[in-house]
Amino acid sequence: MLNIDIKNHRPLREIVYEELKMQILKGQIVPGTRMMEVEMAEEMGVSRTPIREAIRKLEKEGLVTIEPRRGAYASQISTKDMVDILEVRQNLEGLAAFYAATRMTADEKEELSNSSACYNEAVVKNDTANMIHFDTLFHHLIVEGSDNKVLVHMVEQLQELVLRFRYLYYDSFKRSEKMPEEHQAILDAICEGDQNKAREVADVHIKRLKEMVESENIIKY
Repeated sequence: MLNIDIKNHRPLREIVYEELKMQILKGQIVPGTRMMEVEMAEEMGVSRTPIREAIRKLEKEGLVTIEPRRGAYASQISTKDMVDILEVRQNLEGLAAFYAATRMTADEKEELSNSSACYNEAVVKNDTANMIHFDTLFHHLIVEGSDNKVLVHMVEQLQELVLRFRYLYYDSFKRSEKMPEEHQAILDAICEGDQNKAREVADVHIKRLKEMVESENIIKY
């Protein structure tokens, strides 16, 4: 059942759409799952109309696949999909780190440092939810710190896909144990104002993740 705030004046179709979208991104709706309108409507306490509208919108975003005479399914994710997005991240986030090294303010660097510390704490506690949250925040702060609106916009377009992948690979491998030292290397380079070093270590960070995705069987669906 949807927990709808009575003060929220957004259309019901938008609320349903966002709820289903987050369930897919977080893996709560597993890739390949059939999107049954009647069952989802009953579960969320709404009519079938907003469910149907949400499914159509999610299809346009590539998160749902509609097959004639078979119905709608949460889109599958392949290793190739993950590698494709990581190749783009590697280039864009390396560039973001390059600019962030000389453009981030002292307050922004402190916030970046705090996010890194919180991530490290989550790793120690094996807290997957916070690992994903603070890993996402760490990279977001670097992109914002690049102070380049075009670059920020381009990376924002990738964030939802990146989130879906994070839920997959954090559930599937122990690389999180090596992340703190890689985050620290990026943080140090940025705080030292070393643009080339920041770009290099940010590039290596994503490259290692890409290599892991290519070599390990983390796609279970």
